[in-house]
Amino acid sequence: MSEAILSEKAKKSIKTKSEMTSVGKCAVGTEISGSQAVIEALFAEGVTDFFGYPGGAIMPIYDALYDYQDTINHILVRHEQGGIHAAQGYARTSGKVGVVFATSGPGATNLVTGLADAQIDSTPVVCITGQVFAHLLGTDAFQETDVINITTPITKWNYQVTDANEIPSVLAKAFYIAKSGRPGPVLIDITKNAQVQKFTYPGYKPCTHIRSYRPKPIVRKEYIQAAAELINKAERPFVLLGQGVILGNAENEFRAFIEKGGLPTAWTVLGLSALPTDHPLNVGMLGMHGNYGPNVLTNECDVLIAVGMRFDDRVTGRLDKYAKQAKIIHLDIDPAEIDKNVHATVPVWGDCKETLPLITSLLKNKQHENWLNKFKELRKQEEEVVITPELHPDGDMMTMGEVFNVLNDLTKGDAVIVTDVGQHQMVSCRYAKFTQSRSNVTSGGLGTMGFALPSAIGAKFGAPQRNVIAVIGDGGFQMTLQELGTIMQFNVDVKIIILNNHFLGMVRQWQQLFHDKRYSFVNITSPDFVALAKAYSIDGKSISKRENLRSALQEMLNHNGSYLLEIMVGKENNVFPMVPQGCGVAEIRLK
Repeated sequence: MSEAILSEKAKKSIKTKSEMTSVGKCAVGTEISGSQAVIEALFAEGVTDFFGYPGGAIMPIYDALYDYQDTINHILVRHEQGGIHAAQGYARTSGKVGVVFATSGPGATNLVTGLADAQIDSTPVVCITGQVFAHLLGTDAFQETDVINITTPITKWNYQVTDANEIPSVLAKAFYIAKSGRPGPVLIDITKNAQVQKFTYPGYKPCTHIRSYRPKPIVRKEYIQAAAELINKAERPFVLLGQGVILGNAENEFRAFIEKGGLPTAWTVLGLSALPTDHPLNVGMLGMHGNYGPNVLTNECDVLIAVGMRFDDRVTGRLDKYAKQAKIIHLDIDPAEIDKNVHATVPVWGDCKETLPLITSLLKNKQHENWLNKFKELRKQEEEVVITPELHPDGDMMTMGEVFNVLNDLTKGDAVIVTDVGQHQMVSCRYAKFTQSRSNVTSGGLGTMGFALPSAIGAKFGAPQRNVIAVIGDGGFQMTLQELGTIMQFNVDVKIIILNNHFLGMVRQWQQLFHDKRYSFVNITSPDFVALAKAYSIDGKSISKRENLRSALQEMLNHNGSYLLEIMVGKENNVFPMVPQGCGVAEIRLK
């Protein structure tokens, strides 16, 4: 990006971590406004970067924020949906709570998609929305919406504040609930009178306990012992790795567990990167577009150990055909997930950072070489039919897989990859290589197109020292492309790859395979993405020839600042293997 294009004010708004401080400005016992109390809460919770968009009902909070600009970094997004996705990306790479501000009415309702996304993907986010004056509630006042009832099904907790005295304790609860136990989004709606109301500041006390809320269930030793006994007796054990390992910061404990037991391990989309992709016990990806071996052998294992995953339908396929021969051990922090979809022979409730070492201590050292070789044999079949043609194609047009193959070589698996939703997402999950955790950021359960660009912005603020690469389809990019303005204003060093096939690719694939190629409204016309990026002072280029791929990717990675690279790929390439909808996982198709 050209530095000349940035205004001096914009340059001053870009602050480094060393310039931040978590020390508040208000002393205990002084009279402050509710709005000041909101900002003080952010300081106390260690928030250094957050996202938002001002408006009438939240204006007093933004007025208070004016006095804190030198000590806390507010990133002005271009749309509230972009704000919450950025907060999600921040949470996913940093492990902290993401924070977003929005005004009432349309501002609050624009958060709904992100809230639903964060809820199903267990992402800790605190949303603070402005609301009309309390005396106007229920009168259909200008920009009034019942945000509490709207968001109740898609938040872990929500609450409306009408009295400033409540703000310190309510926000303390909000952060505690968002990050404890199974994480999730929290929304706090603050009426305008509460924002301007003066009250005697009691100080901020972080919340550590709420009556009737137990974020971590009690670990039952009898289930620990039963799980260890089943694993020790197993001849064909198989581990399913979910995002719970990442959320619980239990990567080391998980690795010790599988290495002692010699346990082949496959991962869900959100579990990707918890275990290095080149680990000898890593046998690949589960689910609809997962690897051949993990899907087929799910129905041949004798003990199935699920760690921090929820048996989503995209992983299980038809439940009446799923692992009926196996005894199931399910480790999860959320008791509601146990027996929800798949009955557990042994339920292990608790934080996997605590439960995994307890089980590991009771395991026998084993290898299971013959069983692991079965995964390797099926991998060879998949390589011949699917992987080699995808990564090293003979056709004229580039494939998405070969793009990731070259990108892996250049990044050495050390970058954060943020993907949108569609074919490129599945290709990324199948072929991207990772050496460290919190490197794969994507919309899993909700499948939100438009997620990647704003989420990549947040991911970069959450992990400023790492390369962040957003990989997006030509359809999804156009849903939130206005966030290029955020990248421009705040000089965010995000690399953007658009894999352009002129189609809504995943929908087209389904129409081809299951609807007799009746391509109904999946052809999409796009703008000149490179010219569009340049309008936002972002450099870039477009390539369509294989011989330019490596040099273009290297140029992107070497570029100082944000960069957009459009890569033209085959129009009708499909993602395989695939478990057709309505089939069991063992019915996976290689072609």
